[in-house]
Amino acid sequence: MQFKRKNRLATKLGMLFLTSIVILESVLFVVLYFGFLNERVRVETDALVARGNSHRDVLENHFDPSTREHVALMESEAETQVVITDEQNHVLSHSNEITTSITHIIKSAEEMRSKGGIIEGDWGSAPFVSTVSPIRSKGEVVGYVYMFLDTGGIRDVRDNLTNQFLIVMGLALFLTVVTIIYLSRIITKPLIHMKEATQKMSSGEHDVFLREDRDDELGELARAIQRLSNDLLRLKNERSDFLASISHELRTPLTYLSGYAEIVKRENLTSEDRKRYLNIIKEESQNLTNLVKDLFDMAKMDQKGFMVEKEKVKLCELIGDVRGKVIPAFENKGISLYTYCDKDIMISVDPERFSQVLLNLLDNALHYSEKGKSVRIEAIHHEEDVKVEVIDEGEGIPAEDLPYIFDRLYRVDKSRSRKYGGSGLGLAIAKEIVEKHHGGISAKSELGKGTTIQIVIPGVEN
Repeated sequence: MQFKRKNRLATKLGMLFLTSIVILESVLFVVLYFGFLNERVRVETDALVARGNSHRDVLENHFDPSTREHVALMESEAETQVVITDEQNHVLSHSNEITTSITHIIKSAEEMRSKGGIIEGDWGSAPFVSTVSPIRSKGEVVGYVYMFLDTGGIRDVRDNLTNQFLIVMGLALFLTVVTIIYLSRIITKPLIHMKEATQKMSSGEHDVFLREDRDDELGELARAIQRLSNDLLRLKNERSDFLASISHELRTPLTYLSGYAEIVKRENLTSEDRKRYLNIIKEESQNLTNLVKDLFDMAKMDQKGFMVEKEKVKLCELIGDVRGKVIPAFENKGISLYTYCDKDIMISVDPERFSQVLLNLLDNALHYSEKGKSVRIEAIHHEEDVKVEVIDEGEGIPAEDLPYIFDRLYRVDKSRSRKYGGSGLGLAIAKEIVEKHHGGISAKSELGKGTTIQIVIPGVEN
């Protein structure tokens, strides 16, 4: 049953091709068969008429017994027969024995005698094909030339032609069936493999392999399915890694909250220790809140529910507003924050979302910079675009980690999450927001010297 299911498409395709080609071949063979046969009959009858007219022409000049006998003698050695009669249809000369059929034909030719032509043309059932040619002398009919051709020869030609056509048709049909079976298998075999691959993919197996070396539509389809399989496998792995990371990120603050909540309940704690533990619980609650908020933003991006409402914005004013929000935190840690912005830079962005990008970048710079260091925000015209850079003098990022810092939940040093409260989603969210503004974001870093995050976004005219 499995074999039948797999070859159902091949069978349908083969039957469709076979039916179409058989109909086409049948029509072609019928047309050729009757064309050849009718052409042969026409040639024979035309030759018979021409032969009778030739004898008539001779007899019109010399309608005497010796000439009539000479004509009859000529036809006695031919496949045709001749009968010469007078104007009353009495037989004067003949080349062969006059049979009952010949007599009947001569008697029934009354309507054709005066004008001449074919008397009997039914070669399929009549014994003879016959013609008549009137002999005229001085404008008067003096006799008739009857020509007869045995139809057995024509029927033999028909039978031979039929046998030959049947043999050729059978051979053509056999070659057609073999060719169609071969071609249908060639066409459907890769389709069957693709169907099996999609079935494996739908059941959760993404380790499929399809041949992609065909330079046609089937090859393009195979490559598309292979790419889909690879993408699904990658997404499956990413989902597993993402869920594992999220489980870890959620479990850690919850463990802290649960543990310190139990400690706070102890009656022998001093007020100072109780206050310190409550602050830890508050910090972990805030970390958990921030993580959930970041996850909510990422979910909206994945579901295309993360919209940006663009408007023309003066970039320098927007940077000034962001600086005003974060400067207390920088001053509290003893880190200088400088800004530089070319005058009259206009960009088309969602102010709230773009501010979120800058806040995420400045938050990272703040966390990974030590007291006494500085952070700079620079915004300049860059050809037709605008370039915004956040430059810090922090720890820097190893070269092997730099390509992955914009991936979700990726952290260069997992142990630093507790120290800085990072979730590994800030840069991923920043990248999504920048790309929704048709911009790009990249990073340069050197260990011990700091990191530069660069944003390039289309500018607009004032």
